[in-house]
Amino acid sequence: MRFTISTRKFFLGVSSAALIGATATPALADHHGKKMTTAELNKMSAMQTAQAATSDNAASDNSVLQPWTGPYDGVPPWDEVKVSDFPAAFQATMDKIQADVNAIRDNPAPATFENFTVPMELVGNEANNLFAIWGVHSSNLSNDEVREIQGEWMPKVSAFFDQLTLDPKLLAKTKAVYDNRESAGLDAMQTRLVERNYEQLVRDGALLDGAKKETLIAYNTELSKAFNDFSNKVLADEETFIFLTDEADLAGLPDSFVASLKAAAEEQGKTGWALKNTRSVMQPFLQNSTRRDLREKVYNAYINRGDNGDANDTNATIAKILKLRADRAKLLGFKTHAHYRMADTMAKEPEAAMDLMMKVWPAAVARVGEEVADMQAVADAEGAGITIAPWDYRYYAEKVRKAKYDLDAAEIKPYFQLDKMMDALFDAAGKLYGMTFTETTGTIPVFDPEVRTFEVKRDGKLIGVQFFDNYARKGKRSGAWMTTYKDKYKLGGNNKYTISSNNNNFVKGGDGEPTLISLDDATTLFHEFGHALHYLNYDITYPGLANTPRDFVEYPSQVNENWLMTPYILSTYATHYKTGEPIPKELVEKIQASKTFNEGFSTVEYLSSAIVDMKLHNRETPVTDPDKFERETLTEIGMPKEIVMRHRLPQFNHLFSSDAYSAGYYSYLWSETMDADSWAAFEEAGSPWDKTTAERFRTILLSTGNETDRKEAYREFRGRDPEVKYILKKRGFPVPGE
Repeated sequence: MRFTISTRKFFLGVSSAALIGATATPALADHHGKKMTTAELNKMSAMQTAQAATSDNAASDNSVLQPWTGPYDGVPPWDEVKVSDFPAAFQATMDKIQADVNAIRDNPAPATFENFTVPMELVGNEANNLFAIWGVHSSNLSNDEVREIQGEWMPKVSAFFDQLTLDPKLLAKTKAVYDNRESAGLDAMQTRLVERNYEQLVRDGALLDGAKKETLIAYNTELSKAFNDFSNKVLADEETFIFLTDEADLAGLPDSFVASLKAAAEEQGKTGWALKNTRSVMQPFLQNSTRRDLREKVYNAYINRGDNGDANDTNATIAKILKLRADRAKLLGFKTHAHYRMADTMAKEPEAAMDLMMKVWPAAVARVGEEVADMQAVADAEGAGITIAPWDYRYYAEKVRKAKYDLDAAEIKPYFQLDKMMDALFDAAGKLYGMTFTETTGTIPVFDPEVRTFEVKRDGKLIGVQFFDNYARKGKRSGAWMTTYKDKYKLGGNNKYTISSNNNNFVKGGDGEPTLISLDDATTLFHEFGHALHYLNYDITYPGLANTPRDFVEYPSQVNENWLMTPYILSTYATHYKTGEPIPKELVEKIQASKTFNEGFSTVEYLSSAIVDMKLHNRETPVTDPDKFERETLTEIGMPKEIVMRHRLPQFNHLFSSDAYSAGYYSYLWSETMDADSWAAFEEAGSPWDKTTAERFRTILLSTGNETDRKEAYREFRGRDPEVKYILKKRGFPVPGE
């Protein structure tokens, strides 16, 4: 998933009043190879501009608000941040933004693109930097103090940006520029920015009367509180452990995985082995453990996060969110929350998303029936005396894989070292886009000792910095995501570099062993890095044209997954962690032959979540019993009983920790449809490394942000709209008519 923290992106749906800004700190030379603290970087940065110096004086007593100094026009001062400084930082930042906006808003001259739109685009660097730092603390470094601040201040911040969005004077000036756009001599890009700014304001309620505006602010404030409540409850359940004390409980588990469980127990001050309640532990345990009783226990703990009828139960919170969303959509003039959220997407309407999903769903369910039959046959042949249940699926799928393809997941994993796979990421980006990644770990501050940093160049020109926070830790939310700490754009001349970050939850190798990851984990690594490549390659002018539609966001990342399985990457970087030998050709052939294996499971697991999301939000009457709705909807669509949704509603962070993916989880399938069609373009060119195709992909689709309509951009790249047949082929499903 794409997760980002800059002001415009952090408060999804906020208009041009929630602004991205510029930084004026000059880069420092000769930083490579020397470990520098933020204090040392500050001391070295004597050439501050007057603006940066003023900001430094104002923030001198607040560790969060100090200017970003050092190389790359400033880096986040992670090593000096005091969590207790966040409340004052939030208030000071809001005061500063309000003052800057007022100065632009109250300019007596008639509003023009030059005196209103441009300066509004450049307001708010303080918020951009603040929320980059806050986002890491709330997502990567959460603790009781952070959660308390989050509960108190996120609603206040949400209300502040709502007030900006709904300011009638800002609306009047935005509308004035909009109304005069055809006679103002604007180019196509400037016109697009003006039109999107005004349309976003209107969509988010700027035309409401005073009383209705206050009601809207109240809805959004309550939603912010509910989002925080949901996130904290799910995280609390994910920080629970199942402890094993008998070696017999480890039957079937790989040695490297056992070592990581032992290390986790030691971190908890326990003897034995600790299984944290996260996907990165659940999945390998269910795949490998021969203990059916423990598989069931681990599975149930995982799927019941947020659904245990205790203090961390999220069902009431979900019902509250759904009611607020339905009321807000009605207030804003939309039929449902789904219609509101999809107004600025490629799909446009819920029906278009459902149409795509239901073209794939029947084939996926049919394939699950075949997969279950294969697994049941294996269980029967072994005399297991069981009927395949959800906690058996992954375990028996591996047995079927072994039987059908002579392929064992445990046989693959020793060839997938995390460090080698990172080298593979960098090499692929170099071959495709001329990018290089040089490690700089130790030369700039990081927020955890295990975070690594890399300087990024393209064709020899510095374009940014890439962070990697790869390992699970206490206080870190589950899953994998990418974010940016600083975004690159030309306006203002100060944002020359992208600072991006990939965040994973890999289980670190124990007892000094390298960290081994599964093929699925390696796919996730490539996926999230695809997001980073998207933003590192940005070459846009206006920050207001940075964010792509939600159903485009996952497209660059899903395309990037394809290069993992190319023969060059596997033969070069999939080397055995003990012998150093490259993965055998025969094993690669088995992997390739089985690439559509278990696609029924993975498609149904994901697509059921997306369908339930859309049905949940494409209705005028809000659901009051999420558990009941989930059960009834899955029955209605024919959900196989052997599979559970990838994200059940009580733990569905995509939907209920923000508005980000609400009525939008379909976007992965929408993006993958374009991904499969794009990969066909490389195949048609004769090579996955075809430079001409890669450069067209970069310049037309990656570098342009949202400067042009994304449907039109895709048509320019491919010469037509994407065809559904390629995603069906990719997943090994029948293609109608073929």
